[in-house]
Amino acid sequence: MEAKFEELIEGYITGNIGISEEFISKNLAAALLLNLQLLNKNNLMQQAGIGNNSTKDTLQNKRRDSTCWMDDKGNNSAEMEFMDIVHEFMRHLNRTCYTGLNTCEFHYALYEEGSFYTRHKDQFKNDTNRKFTLINYLNTNWIPNDGGQLIVYQEDKILTILPENRKAVFFKSENIEHEVAITKRIRMSITGWLKHKF
Repeated sequence: MEAKFEELIEGYITGNIGISEEFISKNLAAALLLNLQLLNKNNLMQQAGIGNNSTKDTLQNKRRDSTCWMDDKGNNSAEMEFMDIVHEFMRHLNRTCYTGLNTCEFHYALYEEGSFYTRHKDQFKNDTNRKFTLINYLNTNWIPNDGGQLIVYQEDKILTILPENRKAVFFKSENIEHEVAITKRIRMSITGWLKHKF
């Protein structure tokens, strides 16, 4: 996996956004997709919120996705494999970039047709523990007309990223403003944050 890790890091260093087109294996992506579909079928996905406990947006005007948090101490083999990769990536970042990461959190995310997430940053104003965002997409045969693009805003350019199967996106949580364009089909991913908790 080191080559995949370095691919994300190099993209981040040179352009503020790291992208790996095939970050996880086909088998792992398929197993995680099945997990998400079963969670949705069993009504275990919950309407996502904005902010944390003290800054909650109860109107839900900014996002329309549903989520379910992953448990890295659970019994699901695909989730455990995924979290093992994440922890290995964190160790690699700490060893090569001195990031001081010591914990993480990830959730499944599902956008129904017509859903979106308006422009935002991933770090809370009252909590700076989130250092890096890592998104992994689980969508097969995605094309531009399906919408749901990740739109990343930088000072001198706007980057549009298709949420294609096995693609990973990596960036600094406090720096990068981004949004999810309106999706025209169900859009699925695993999104999370690499954290330094004091």
